[in-house]
Amino acid sequence: MKAVYKKYFTTIALIWAGCFVLFFFVYMLLLAPQKKAQRQIKNQFAEKKKVYESALKASQEETRIKLDEQIKSLESKLKDFVIDFNDLANLTFDISQIAKEKNVASFSIRSREDRKDSEIPDCKYISESCIDISFNASFNQFAAFLNALERHRPVIFVDKFAITRSDQHGSGHQVDMSLVVFVKKQQSG
Repeated sequence: MKAVYKKYFTTIALIWAGCFVLFFFVYMLLLAPQKKAQRQIKNQFAEKKKVYESALKASQEETRIKLDEQIKSLESKLKDFVIDFNDLANLTFDISQIAKEKNVASFSIRSREDRKDSEIPDCKYISESCIDISFNASFNQFAAFLNALERHRPVIFVDKFAITRSDQHGSGHQVDMSLVVFVKKQQSG
């Protein structure tokens, strides 16, 4: 009787093992790829849902008002750093006025023609304009002039400067400066 049970259990174990191997291959061939596709679809759905929710939020009047305020704020900040092309001539006048207020002597200013409106790599809307100035001033006058330039709006960047010490006591030192400002490019059309 034990031989009959042993044969019976061996047959059942082989059938179960065969079914397990068969089900494993069916799972690997049919169901596993579907789970991978299901995960991808869930991820795509989550992304589309985010896009939909942001579009829905953007369509609300309250959000549009916030975005408009944010754009206006950013445009006003941009005006602190970029001058309009048409206002470039007024900038040289502003710099001359600052020099006059700080009592610097022998002031001269000129736009550098060889680098005028230099292109900035990968920048479609802004270029730079270079201005050379020279004057005679004491160190305190130079510091006051530089401080006034730093506070100017739009921002004026000091590219480089050189101070040549005066041989004569009481006369100002010779200062040569290269200034750079960002200029909004003229839009064609």
